[in-house]
Amino acid sequence: MHLARFPRIHLAHLPTPLEPLKRLSEALGGPEIWIKRDDCTGLSTGGNKTRKLEFLMAEAQQQGADLVMTQGATQSNHARQTSAFAAKLGMRCHILLEDRTGSNDENYNFNGNVLLDFMHGASAEKRGPGLDMNAEMEAVAERERAKGLKVYTIPGGGSNPTGALGYANCALELLHQANERSLKIDHIVHATGSAGTQAGLVVGLKALNAQIPLLGIGVRAPKEKQEETVFKLAQATAQKLGIPDAVQRTDVVANSDYIGKGYGIPGPDTIEAIEMFARLEAILLDPVYTGKGAAGLIDLIRKGHFRKGERVVFIHTGGAAGLFGYLNAFDYDRSWKLG
Repeated sequence: MHLARFPRIHLAHLPTPLEPLKRLSEALGGPEIWIKRDDCTGLSTGGNKTRKLEFLMAEAQQQGADLVMTQGATQSNHARQTSAFAAKLGMRCHILLEDRTGSNDENYNFNGNVLLDFMHGASAEKRGPGLDMNAEMEAVAERERAKGLKVYTIPGGGSNPTGALGYANCALELLHQANERSLKIDHIVHATGSAGTQAGLVVGLKALNAQIPLLGIGVRAPKEKQEETVFKLAQATAQKLGIPDAVQRTDVVANSDYIGKGYGIPGPDTIEAIEMFARLEAILLDPVYTGKGAAGLIDLIRKGHFRKGERVVFIHTGGAAGLFGYLNAFDYDRSWKLG
């Protein structure tokens, strides 16, 4: 898997740490839990999109782009990391933000990732729910091209074969870390949404013959739809890497039981997971992706899906900046004051 064949801008802080979660493991009384800290990739609080953007933004530069455009939900981690990467390279960035939750909360609409988007110098437009956001983005891109700009568009989540290379590389990095420390990994778990992270991991793990089951905890789509989306992208990514037959449909497994009321709406299990990680391990999750991924991990441990004696790695894909858009999701005492 010779990734140096593809253009790449090395800005991420890699390798990200691989750490044991001793207190969480003890509290749950199940498997030995480890965490791959992809919230530590750098660039505006980090996250999984930085790995993808190393390849995507290199391709944008190679094509001579002077404007980078992407789209996502209001509190999009991907939009924030794209705007940060563009700022670092001195490129213009324009984002389309989709209102998927219908929230009128001022914190949700203007704080968290949204605040950081503008802090990094991005411009933005808002769209209502249910639209084909990639089509909306392409229409805006054509408008800008008509002005003479060279526009490079990035799909939601950076999830195309170029972006997925970042997580094929993450699989290589994770296995190297495990091998160097003689850590036998029995399972890998992470939150899955736009599919690029899971697709890249599937391809990387298969290319390396890792023989480690990978489970994506879905945050938006039903199980069958999520798995089909991941599988199609994994096939395209494998084709790009020159190993077209590497991935089988059975290699892609998602569990969509923890979506709750919908994308971007944290349920009680998500809040519990966020608080457990914060109070037991001083690690911040987000209410949209990692919180739901961790909720799935915790529930599956409690149900005996992951057993005592096994070792599970949870890939933390970042997003803690989004917490500041969700103040009202947490029922904390606000009556305290200075004495």
